[in-house]
Amino acid sequence: MKIVYNGEKDSRQFKNVIGETVEALLKADDKVVWLDADLMGCSGTNKIKDERVINCGIAEANMAGIAAGLSAAGMKPYAHTFGPFASRRCYDQVFLAAGYAKNPITMIGTDPGITAAFNGGTHMPFEDVALYRALPEATIFDITDVPMLQAALKMAKDMPGVKYIRVPRKDSYQVYEDGAEFTSGKAVVLREGKDGVIVASGIMVHEALQAAEKLAKDGIEMAVIDPITIKPLDAETIRAYAEKTGLVVVAENHNYIGGLTSAVQDAVCGMALKFGYVAVEDKFGEVGPVDYLRTQYDLTDDHIVKVVKGLK
Repeated sequence: MKIVYNGEKDSRQFKNVIGETVEALLKADDKVVWLDADLMGCSGTNKIKDERVINCGIAEANMAGIAAGLSAAGMKPYAHTFGPFASRRCYDQVFLAAGYAKNPITMIGTDPGITAAFNGGTHMPFEDVALYRALPEATIFDITDVPMLQAALKMAKDMPGVKYIRVPRKDSYQVYEDGAEFTSGKAVVLREGKDGVIVASGIMVHEALQAAEKLAKDGIEMAVIDPITIKPLDAETIRAYAEKTGLVVVAENHNYIGGLTSAVQDAVCGMALKFGYVAVEDKFGEVGPVDYLRTQYDLTDDHIVKVVKGLK
């Protein structure tokens, strides 16, 4: 897989890519169904003319039940809404009607964590990964860039169990080449390093790569790993780098409790090493532009640098 990261933003917006990819999936597979909670303009699906694109209204729990029912009937449903409503609001329905009942569905939660921005704390999920990590046999994607989003949407279609895809709606920094393919439970090493490893997901991959560049100028060579799926987690690769370097720092746009930080802690449990994280502390969300929120919650490359140097 070719890494094309150059620190520049991709002009493509996630929401438009969702719409384009879903339209292609609908054309390729007559069992695909798209369900939306009255947010089709936010998922880029509002222009698709297909009877299998269904607006369920602002009723996420009902939408999850519909998705599970369609799955039981042999369909391949995707269901989209804001991140908190794709997780905590309809969790019981997803857990029982889909997970427990073995009805595969794909839940898509957009604008997770600080990317909810001006929609504020009510729409800012810092707990969504923790919820889905607790759901047996679930798969969690924290989307890094456009190629990963395209791949995750295609992969999820025929995967068993409940899939949760958390993705912003706007632009990103491209890390992977167009057409890149991924494997659930298999991490990608973005940068080699002998002094430690940063495990980062989603929007924090860019921050981790920027931090690694800054640290390298000070003679600290940090490896950077994107787990691709937080669940299942590629514990083998993470443990290998932890053992080799003796230092692990996690970077995530999520509460450290139950999220990627907790998953990595579980993976390296019992190992003699230095461990730190850059994640949301035990806090609620608030209203503001993403750049302000990034600083407010310490989700920056400079804070990663500070944490790494504090552990050296």
